[in-house]
Amino acid sequence: MSDEAVRSEGAGNGAVGNGAVGNGVVGNEAVQAALLSGLPAAAVLTDPDVTASYAGDMAGFCPSGTPAAVVLPQTVEQVQHVMRTATALRVPVVPQGARTGLSGAANADDGAIVLSFVKMDRIVEIDPVNRIAVVEPGVVNAALSRAVAAEGLFYPPDPSSWEMCTIGGNIGTGSGGLCCVKYGVTAEYVLGLDIVLPDGRLLTTGRRTAKGVAGYDLTRLFVGSEGSLGAVVGATLALKPAPGQQLALAAEFPSAAAACDAICRIMAGGHVPSLLELMDRTTVRAVNSLTRMGLPESTEALLLAAFDTPDPAADLAALGALCTAAGATEVVPAADAAESELLLAARRAALPALEAVSGTTMIDDVCVPRSRLGAFLDGVAEIAAAYDLTIGTCVHAGDGNTHPNVCFDPADPDESARARKSFDAIMALGLELGGTITGEHGVGLLKKEWLAKELGPVGLELQREIKGVFDPLGIMNPGKLF
Repeated sequence: MSDEAVRSEGAGNGAVGNGAVGNGVVGNEAVQAALLSGLPAAAVLTDPDVTASYAGDMAGFCPSGTPAAVVLPQTVEQVQHVMRTATALRVPVVPQGARTGLSGAANADDGAIVLSFVKMDRIVEIDPVNRIAVVEPGVVNAALSRAVAAEGLFYPPDPSSWEMCTIGGNIGTGSGGLCCVKYGVTAEYVLGLDIVLPDGRLLTTGRRTAKGVAGYDLTRLFVGSEGSLGAVVGATLALKPAPGQQLALAAEFPSAAAACDAICRIMAGGHVPSLLELMDRTTVRAVNSLTRMGLPESTEALLLAAFDTPDPAADLAALGALCTAAGATEVVPAADAAESELLLAARRAALPALEAVSGTTMIDDVCVPRSRLGAFLDGVAEIAAAYDLTIGTCVHAGDGNTHPNVCFDPADPDESARARKSFDAIMALGLELGGTITGEHGVGLLKKEWLAKELGPVGLELQREIKGVFDPLGIMNPGKLF
């Protein structure tokens, strides 16, 4: 990919004057007919019973509409046709991946074109010398990870939904994962992108080289933009050499404060674990109830750590000593990879375990400075008591990214209302402690009110102006972010 090159490739600019999006003038049948004029019939879904299944992602409390059509493109040219059609008719476009998101960023609007990339799922290239992979947006994260592992390489970003979520969705939300403490998040691995703009032009950003600083960094601008600027149709991703075998330990603490003290000692000591996760008492008990793993229910906080270094046992011993000094009541290192995997399976079971408590969960995604984790966890416990709710918190402890899971019965209106209020209270707490409203799930519909509070009026105004440059008609995923 050339640096920030723009290629028309026969797209034409498709520009129209300013006007309202989704103004009701264009009916669904007209939208469908325009799409079918340049797409195979199999690529355009119009049956309302089928299109309803594409209405939204996994977020709660987020409204979704009825799309005019769902398009399943297989080529860049087909995406360009969709965009030109949407621009000409001033119809909203909602890009989607696997719809595993948790912020409502993939929710459809009434009369919109849903652009689902699940069939653009080719791994185009794996280059071991330059340590890059070139992929289409519908490639599933786990499929890419396994493909590059066969070449002795490693694609680190590993969201908990990695067996289902797509690279395009990961890029759209700027997602993270369990190994972020050592390896970083999706944004740090996206070297370049191919993007179809709202008017149908194809924009290529970034590079294939290890270094490059030519021009504004449009690549990073698109990562986390939630489909609000254009549709990603290809990505060049950085890879790393495959790490060594990971070895883990579990440490029990009598309080969240003691566990957070251990986290601070670990990070201040210069240790670089490949994983550092925390589960509170509520989460541990929920996991036990679901899996019968026999985790210690007497613990107030369970810290899981792992290293993939040349001598992980020695690193774990040093980390274990820091946990003991911080007040850990027990430190249990795994003897081998199999025992390590059992420990980490407990963390992966946290979300389904908490969902089983009351029927559903509302998952918050507040990130705070590591030094404020103890205050944050204590604050969440106070919020749970104030709203008479079960809230289990698991934390990517190494980077301060917390996931309070508000458990509630969606059939109970009063409990649902309290859940929503507690969710907002948690976000307010995060901002008070110097944090951010989202570390990896994105803003979508769920948090756009809070994004405005975090950015402030000047920041919000500039972000809206940036969107206007790329999407002057406002047709790309309208209503998300702000």
